[in-house]
Amino acid sequence: MKKIPPVDLARQYQQIAQETDAAILAVLKSGYYIGGPVVSEFEQQFAEYVGTSHVIGCNSGTDALYLAVLALEIGPGDEVITPSFTFFATAEMVSQTGATPVFVDIDPLTFNLDPHKLEAAITSKTKAIIPVHLFGQPVDMGMVMAIAEKHHLFVIEDCAQATGAKWQDKQVGSWGHINAFSFFPTKNLGGCGDGGAVTTNDPVLADKVRMLKEHGSRQRYFHEAIGINSRLDALQAAILQIKLRYLDEWNQQRQQAAQLYTELLNPIPHLILPTEIDGGEHVWNQYTIRIQNNDSQGINRDRVREKLQESGVLSMIYYPIPLHLQVVYQSLGYPLGSFPQTEAIAEQVLSLPMFPGINIEEQKQVAYALKETL
Repeated sequence: MKKIPPVDLARQYQQIAQETDAAILAVLKSGYYIGGPVVSEFEQQFAEYVGTSHVIGCNSGTDALYLAVLALEIGPGDEVITPSFTFFATAEMVSQTGATPVFVDIDPLTFNLDPHKLEAAITSKTKAIIPVHLFGQPVDMGMVMAIAEKHHLFVIEDCAQATGAKWQDKQVGSWGHINAFSFFPTKNLGGCGDGGAVTTNDPVLADKVRMLKEHGSRQRYFHEAIGINSRLDALQAAILQIKLRYLDEWNQQRQQAAQLYTELLNPIPHLILPTEIDGGEHVWNQYTIRIQNNDSQGINRDRVREKLQESGVLSMIYYPIPLHLQVVYQSLGYPLGSFPQTEAIAEQVLSLPMFPGINIEEQKQVAYALKETL
C-alpha cells in the first residue's frame, strides 16, 4: 500500500534540483546573504508577475500582513473586517496592532468571505477589509473593492494560499491597496523556509513598509518608527526566482489534478466537492471536500480521515476551529451560532493530497479509499 502525503516537496525539488543547487551555491559564494542583488531581482520579477509597481520581500506571510496593517496606520480603536474561517495569522496581525478583528461569515461554495455580508459589519470604526483567497480560490474582488470605495475603506488582500490566482483575469495581490503573500514551503510559490512579500501600487505605502521592516529605519541607526526585523534572505529569494519560472506550469498541474478529482469523486455519496466560481481562476493550493456528517449512518469527517490514513491516504483539516470560537477571541462576544456557514463547514472540511506532480494512480487510490470508507 503506497502512502500518499498531503504534499510532496521532495518530488518538486527533484524537478528543479540542478538549477536550485547551482543558485544556492552562487548565493553562498557571493557573500550577500541578507538583501543584495538576488533579493532585488526577485522582488522585481514578482512585481512583474503579480502586476504591481512595488514588491517588498519580508520574513513570512504573517509579517507581510502585519507590515500591511502597520503601513495603513491601523491601531487601537480601529476595526478590520475578516472571515472567521481562515488561518489564525489573518486576525492575529490585526490584533497585534491593537485594532479589533470583526468577523463575517463565508460563502459555502467558495469557503471565502461572503461579500454580501460585508456592509452589515461596517461601523464608524471600520478601517479596512482583509479578504482571504482561501485554498487558492479568489474572492470576488470587484464587489469587495466597490464596497470598500463606497465606505472609504482600505483593502488588504491575504494571498498566502493563492499565488497565481486571478479574478476577472487580474492577479490576486494587485487589487487591494496593499497585499500580503506567503512563501511558506507548501504554498503554490514556496521557498525552502519562511518568506513573504508585500505588494502595492502606492509608492508611499511601499516606502513605509520598507522602513518598518528595517526596525523603522530608512538610514542605519536612525529610527523614525517602531518597526520589526523582517527581511527575505537571499537564499530564499534565489530559490523563489527559480520556482517563479515554473509557477504557471505547476498551477496548471494543480488545476488538472482538481478536475480529475472532481470526475473521480463525483459519484461518491455524502461528499460536497469544491467548485470554481465564474470570474475566478482557482489555483488549488488545496482540494478541500466536505463530508456530510450523518450520525445515524455512522458518517463522520474525523472517522473518514482515520480510515483514509489506514488506507495510506494522508489528509489535512483546514480549519477545525473558526477564529471567533478560539479562546483568545471569545472576549469579542461572538457566541456559538454567530456564523452558521463557517461553523458547519469547519466540522466538514477535509483537504485531500494536492501538489504538482501527483499522478493519476495516486488520485485513483485516494478516490478508491474514499469510496470504500463511505
